[in-house]
Amino acid sequence: MVGDGDRQELNGQTGAVLATRRREYDEDDVRVRPGRSSRPRTRTRPQHTDAQNGFVIAVDRGRYTCVLAAAAPDAPTVTAMRARELGRKSVVVGDRVGLVGDTSGTPGALARIVRIEPRRSVLRRTAEDDASTAEGRLERVVVANADQLVIVSALADPPPRTGFIDRCLVAAYDADIEPLLCLTKADLAGPETVLDYYTELELPYVLIRPDSSLDALRSLLAGRVSVLVGHSGVGKSTLVNRLVPEAERAVGTVSAIGRGRHTSTSAVALRLPAVTGTPDDPGWIVDTPGVRSFGLAHVSAESLLHGFSDLVEATVDCPPNCLHTADETDCALAAWVAEGRADPRRLASYRRLLASRAGETDPRGATNPRDEAEHDPRERAE
Repeated sequence: MVGDGDRQELNGQTGAVLATRRREYDEDDVRVRPGRSSRPRTRTRPQHTDAQNGFVIAVDRGRYTCVLAAAAPDAPTVTAMRARELGRKSVVVGDRVGLVGDTSGTPGALARIVRIEPRRSVLRRTAEDDASTAEGRLERVVVANADQLVIVSALADPPPRTGFIDRCLVAAYDADIEPLLCLTKADLAGPETVLDYYTELELPYVLIRPDSSLDALRSLLAGRVSVLVGHSGVGKSTLVNRLVPEAERAVGTVSAIGRGRHTSTSAVALRLPAVTGTPDDPGWIVDTPGVRSFGLAHVSAESLLHGFSDLVEATVDCPPNCLHTADETDCALAAWVAEGRADPRRLASYRRLLASRAGETDPRGATNPRDEAEHDPRERAE
């Protein structure tokens, strides 16, 4: 017999009883799981005083291409990822950031973005004008820290769409960015119709022909971060390739129904080549994907008027809380236009934007057939 505390085992071959003593346990055998509070947490974050200043020029699936602020124009770019300590802060093209880690730019090197400097300006757009829709609530940052919005519009093939230009102007003024109208394909049509439409705004513009010099445009881009926006097919990619030959942006053709094909697929900042004999900063241009609409759901109804400075003075005579729509019988805008102080097409465009914000999707009240195409529900932003 085996005494208490012993364990019996039978040998499968002999049937003999094997007796073993039960193992004695002590406190050294007890595993204690550390509590969550065993490692004190602190809100103190590293200051990253050694971080190098960088400029984001491209974004691709969680990887950010940057250039160092103090680097030479021919220096390699730096690939970086966003540090966890940034939380949910987004990083977009044009951001000024702080970089740590491997900033050599060698193949396979990866740095970290640990700081985003305060943005001087933020250019936004939405897919729709109505903030009550899912598309209207989807706000997209086009670029940060831009100084100038270059609105590229062809004078023919495809024809200019003043409705789209009006939207870009509203977005530019709302973001406190200076607008510049760039009219391409000037060899196919004259600019008189478009310039007459904006005569009261004194909007700066340049005319571009396939064989024309770009000196006037280059002087307006020098020392600035300029964003190029425009419908597909207006010659934006061709213009970018002329300004920055090594960019090699894809160039498409215009379809038979007058709509351009999208060739640029993502926003990218490109450094302009230095001007011979000029030590000044040549500036940067940000090429954006071609869009078919520029939603303004992020712009308040009051701020829409910023894009129509030729109508602002008339609103002084409007009653308090006037909505400036066609239903407002006491609105002074109609009388202002009737007296010849503003182009009626400008008032129609402004009220069209107001109606679009209110969710009125019927676009057929447009006075300009070209603007009807701009508000065609089939034409949405990419």
